[in-house]
Amino acid sequence: MSGRRRPRLGLRLQILLLLGGLMALAFVPLFYAVSTYAKLSLQQAREASALALGRAVAGHVAEARRERAPEALFDVLQAEIGAEGVAAIGVYDRAGTPLVRSGDAALVAAFAQPVDAAREAVLELPAESGRAMVVRVPDPRGVVAVAVRVDDQAARATPLVRLVGLYTGVFALALLVLAYFALTRLIVQPLDRLARAAERVARGARAYDAPRTGARELDELGASLRTMTERLLENEEALRRQIAEVQRTTDELRAAQAGLVRSERLASVGRLAAGLGHEIGNPIAALLGMQELLLDGGSSEGEQRDFLLRMKRETERISRILSDLLAFARAGAASTASAQPGSVEVAVHDVAALAGLHRAMRDVDLAIDVAPGLPAVALGAEPLVQVLLNLVLNAADAVGARGGRVTVRARPAGDGVELAVEDDGPGVAPEVADTLFEPFVSTKEVGKGTGLGLAVCRGLVEAAGGKIRLDTEHEAGARFVVELPRFPG
Repeated sequence: MSGRRRPRLGLRLQILLLLGGLMALAFVPLFYAVSTYAKLSLQQAREASALALGRAVAGHVAEARRERAPEALFDVLQAEIGAEGVAAIGVYDRAGTPLVRSGDAALVAAFAQPVDAAREAVLELPAESGRAMVVRVPDPRGVVAVAVRVDDQAARATPLVRLVGLYTGVFALALLVLAYFALTRLIVQPLDRLARAAERVARGARAYDAPRTGARELDELGASLRTMTERLLENEEALRRQIAEVQRTTDELRAAQAGLVRSERLASVGRLAAGLGHEIGNPIAALLGMQELLLDGGSSEGEQRDFLLRMKRETERISRILSDLLAFARAGAASTASAQPGSVEVAVHDVAALAGLHRAMRDVDLAIDVAPGLPAVALGAEPLVQVLLNLVLNAADAVGARGGRVTVRARPAGDGVELAVEDDGPGVAPEVADTLFEPFVSTKEVGKGTGLGLAVCRGLVEAAGGKIRLDTEHEAGARFVVELPRFPG
């Protein structure tokens, strides 16, 4: 089950988000920088104004001090309190002792600190209602200290900061709106037209008809898509021609194959007729000759009996050839699947029992090597015994009267069973190895074999979906391998 595709943002929205992020990175620090600078500038201006005011008031009090006694200065101090933020005034002698003070009680209390009458000083003191700046101005008679309130200028800077923020926000919004319409007209709409034209081509249109509008890059993209579409259509047409040509060639090859099959059938029939004529012609010629001798007369009773026995052997040979030929024909026309399963282990032991009764196995050592638990195969019991018995007797004929060893092995192989019949005889000549399973091909002496045994075995095995072959890599004698599939039941 395939996962659902997550929705993806469009190109226009991605560019707007990117542009909004860039403006945020540019304008937010600028807004805070302007706000901070405005506040600091106003604060510095206020402090400079307070310092100038303190010096002016201190100068005025110092001038009045030269004309009045210290106790008469209180009215002058009271007159100065409250002007332009003056919160408190103190007059000191040269030793720093306070002579007269007036104004904010907290600031007046702060004046009680020791005063250096030799130099001017500027101090910042906290007050109950805000910050205050104390300006101490020395004169020939002592020191005049003036406390001027320095209000927090953040409130005064707020309108300016808001104005800057409003301007920045309006500018950013206008830029995003302008970018939206510009992207829609210059990029998104031309891309949509290109996509719709490409979709029409994908649905079967034979031409790419997107209008040439938009920026230069989009126009070039449209031209590239148009060229690509034309080439794809040309390639499609060429591919269709090639497919048609391949189809014609396939039909010709199929017809040629059918002709070759018919020719091969005729050739097989010719080889079969030639082999059958050769195999049956010799005994028939012998029968005719002995019949002529009998008809001519003059033979003794013993000679006549000998002729009859020879004629019987030749007739049995013809019957054996015909039986093998019928078995070969039945194997070639057999069904590809056996109706009943076959047990390899049972078939091997049955073959061993049957072969022990055969004259060719008297001096031959038969060895059995069957793996336990082999599955049932798709070749029935009777044809399986026939195939194994044929291979075992052929191996016994190969080792001859000198004695030898024939080994039957059975092993699981893939999804089936592998049977092998080995002997330590002279092996198979290379010139007949390729045609060994053809009809009337035999390595035995004339009169000892029909050349149909291996052909019948091949037909039975292949009808069950298996394979039979000569192991050409086996050197010590001959080795025939039968591969049978597992019974599907």
